[in-house]
Amino acid sequence: MNYTNDPKIISAHDNLVTINQALMVDLTGQVAAEGIGTRMIGGAGGQFQFSVGVSMSRGGRCVVVVQSTDESGSRSNIVPSLTPCTPVTVPRMLTELIVTEYGIADLRGKTERERIEEMISIAHPDHRAELRKEAQRLYG
Repeated sequence: MNYTNDPKIISAHDNLVTINQALMVDLTGQVAAEGIGTRMIGGAGGQFQFSVGVSMSRGGRCVVVVQSTDESGSRSNIVPSLTPCTPVTVPRMLTELIVTEYGIADLRGKTERERIEEMISIAHPDHRAELRKEAQRLYG
């Protein structure tokens, strides 16, 4: 694990693409993949190290996939802000591409407002109005 998850070793591979799954992503691109709130579901499994490594890889891309809603469809997995006590697996500064069944949000080099719009565009359509309302309240 010291070798396979070493960002220096990972970054040595040109055009590397990492694909990791998230439980929840906030509107600015913070990725939660370990748990929600104090409820732990799994470990990071090297997601952070691979995100760092691929960010230094020539031509590398970091892809995070997340289902737009929970299984019932009643709760969005794209959220205005992460639930308190939720561990951030990948910070927003390392997040590049977020994929849901509604599209791809490319967050590279975007302002906070542009990131928010990108994230809302890939949320489930039933939750977009509420996300816009909360984004306005939280981020102005």
